[in-house]
Amino acid sequence: MGRAMIVSAGASANEYLSARLTELGYLRPVIVPSGTEARRRMLAGGFELIVVNAPLPDEFGHELCAAAVEQTDAGVILLAKAAACDELLAPMNEQGVLVVAKPFSAALFLQAVHMAAASNHRLARLRAENDRIQQKLAELRLTGRAKCLLIQYKGMSEAEAHRYLEKTAMDTRQNRGKVAQEVIDSLDPDAVDGV
Repeated sequence: MGRAMIVSAGASANEYLSARLTELGYLRPVIVPSGTEARRRMLAGGFELIVVNAPLPDEFGHELCAAAVEQTDAGVILLAKAAACDELLAPMNEQGVLVVAKPFSAALFLQAVHMAAASNHRLARLRAENDRIQQKLAELRLTGRAKCLLIQYKGMSEAEAHRYLEKTAMDTRQNRGKVAQEVIDSLDPDAVDGV
């Protein structure tokens, strides 16, 4: 498993939460006592799980959970007394925060950690897919721009421009995006003699 952060001011709670997370494979969870310190640590990134034991000395903790969901890919769990949970459950669930009422059993905490980890992994897969699609779109934009320049400055048809880019990419063993960028660079209006 990856890295975990426990945000809690209680020494006994810190020991319990740290022991449970260590059993689950989160080696040496980072323990911070306040929301301010947690926000600073979140900027460094790299956490797969953030557990907030409310209330904190400088804030209740639900604001920190909302910030953690927005700023990180971590699964976020808010531990709060039952009375506060009733009030926070709906808004926190909308933001993607798991809310667990205190006191809780070890089994319930284990289940919450697994759910948070699953959401972290799902988000990581979605982010990787989004990055792949963005790269593909960027390549398509470059290819389209390069085709337009080949049509405009070299008098090729759209099919000829497409074939030229494909063949050049195969012959030079480069991806189409790189070939398209080279065509764009060479067919700059100030240097039409390129290609």
